[in-house]
Amino acid sequence: MRLTSLTDFALRLLMYVGQHPDRLCTIAEVAQAQRISQTHLMKVTHQLALQGWLTTVRGKGGGIRLAHPPEDIRIGAMVRSIEPSLAIVECFEDGSSCRMSGNCRLAGVLDGALQAFLNHLDQYTLADLLPGLPALQAAAQPALIPATIPRAKPSKSRSVDAHPA
Repeated sequence: MRLTSLTDFALRLLMYVGQHPDRLCTIAEVAQAQRISQTHLMKVTHQLALQGWLTTVRGKGGGIRLAHPPEDIRIGAMVRSIEPSLAIVECFEDGSSCRMSGNCRLAGVLDGALQAFLNHLDQYTLADLLPGLPALQAAAQPALIPATIPRAKPSKSRSVDAHPA
């Protein structure tokens, strides 16, 4: 599964704005900092505002700010609201023409994987993604990245030298 650029940009925008709670941020400022085109960022900002994640202030001195405290913005909820489609396979879409529809166990397996992905995102808030929160980093890293990679056990059989000395 791959999230769209819209969702990627939305997450980056929310993270940037969340780091500046004391002021309004401008689209031009975020675009420059995140290296995203202003046109794309205007579309993302509009969607986030429509969904209630951002508040926009028009006019001179205007800008954008979070509509809720970062600890109240669940990443899973935001992704669900902004991602155009979470149909990871064709049969999840309305009007599917899959010939195996109704007689396929794969759809259930894939739906379970999608739900696990979204449930994992639901465990985190925007506050968890903002810099300066060592508790998240310490708690999440062992679960997300194994400390050691299991290695295959060495074979007990001895290798035979193909070229005797």
